[in-house]
Amino acid sequence: MQIHVGIVTVSDRASSGVYEDLGGPALREASARNGWLVVAEEVVPDDVPAIQRAIRTCAARGAHLVLTTGGTGVARRDVTPEAVRAIADKEIPGFGEVMRMKSLALTPNAILSRSLAAAVGPTLVLCLPGKPAGAVDCLGFVLGAIPHTVKVLQEVPTSC
Repeated sequence: MQIHVGIVTVSDRASSGVYEDLGGPALREASARNGWLVVAEEVVPDDVPAIQRAIRTCAARGAHLVLTTGGTGVARRDVTPEAVRAIADKEIPGFGEVMRMKSLALTPNAILSRSLAAAVGPTLVLCLPGKPAGAVDCLGFVLGAIPHTVKVLQEVPTSC
């Protein structure tokens, strides 16, 4: 099964044109390296309804996996986890746990991360850090679990 991906960059400054989105393109390249097809991309401000709309738009465009980048820290405007939890059917805590654990080997600030994964209908949503390298690193840490999780959510028969 080819995985179809939506990418949502969450950033007040990138969405208003103050600076260029670098996280989205980094995740697009990582998706291509994994043989995934990017079917939707959105850049939105740190705003719960905007984040939720973007995730739903990606899913409506056929994304089996939505990768968000940004809004997972502890700043006042960091609301990506809250936006996702409010529309999630199930949170999948192991993803966030692994991302934090492995990131701690790279930076002590990983303890501040609120990265997570959740099922929103049949779509797997991963909330990744805003820094492009951190987003790609965290994606790599959980890469092995993504195909099986997507198949289960899409109700594709699996052998285990």
